[in-house]
Amino acid sequence: MLVVLVFILRLTFWSPRGERFALGPKVAVVKVEGPIFSAEGTVRVLDRYAEREDVKAVVLRIESPGGGVAASQEIYERVKALDAVKPVVASMGGIAASGGYYIALGCRRIMANPGTITGSIGVIMEYPVATELLDKVGLEMETIKSGALKDAGSPTRPPTEADRAYFQGVIDNLHQQFVRAVVEGRHLEESQVTSLANGRVFTGEQSLTLGLIDTLGTLEEAISLAGELSGISGKPNVVWERRERPSLFDFLFGKVEQTASRWWSARPAYRWRWE
Repeated sequence: MLVVLVFILRLTFWSPRGERFALGPKVAVVKVEGPIFSAEGTVRVLDRYAEREDVKAVVLRIESPGGGVAASQEIYERVKALDAVKPVVASMGGIAASGGYYIALGCRRIMANPGTITGSIGVIMEYPVATELLDKVGLEMETIKSGALKDAGSPTRPPTEADRAYFQGVIDNLHQQFVRAVVEGRHLEESQVTSLANGRVFTGEQSLTLGLIDTLGTLEEAISLAGELSGISGKPNVVWERRERPSLFDFLFGKVEQTASRWWSARPAYRWRWE
């Protein structure tokens, strides 16, 4: 009898994923925290909530300076697709800049705190040039390539004007993609967005004036707004996604090492990231 009682109590208060259990319609909170290296985890969570009939709306809680271009685009596209089915509200924390702002553009409403750092509509690419270091240690690299630009961005040789022009062309195209996403998501004139898209950041208050966000408010207010947009009456029940945290072993030998290697790769990487 005691075992049955414990089971009922557990079912009443907690779901298998650690979510607060409650009957009726719900608002789910999905967190995007830190640099955006990969879209897989966030997309998987969004897909799960898209299928849940009890989840009527989603709040995308963003606390990110940005990250990889492709990863940001994948999350953005999935957010747009989900918002076509049920409302998605972006709630910006301390920072939601560059790629962090990009993914918010797929939401039906964007809410920020007055002091949120956002914007940074731009693209950055950087890589080390280690020729002087190689000369000092007496190491020389032999490169055999099929074309003049095949080794563009290599840290083992100085960049040429052709290299710079090549990378600038890619950067300019990615920048234009970002501008188009802002124009579409915020219903602004391209000329207006272009004037803002020089990499600078804005506060939440400034962003509201410029039309980059819809309103100011806290996470709790974003949850209430999502409930209203989905037709939930009263204070909505909330589903909190519990994410796995890296263990000390992961930090020393696994996940963090992989993350660092992706972020600090010697080869060029294009990123929507606030510096």
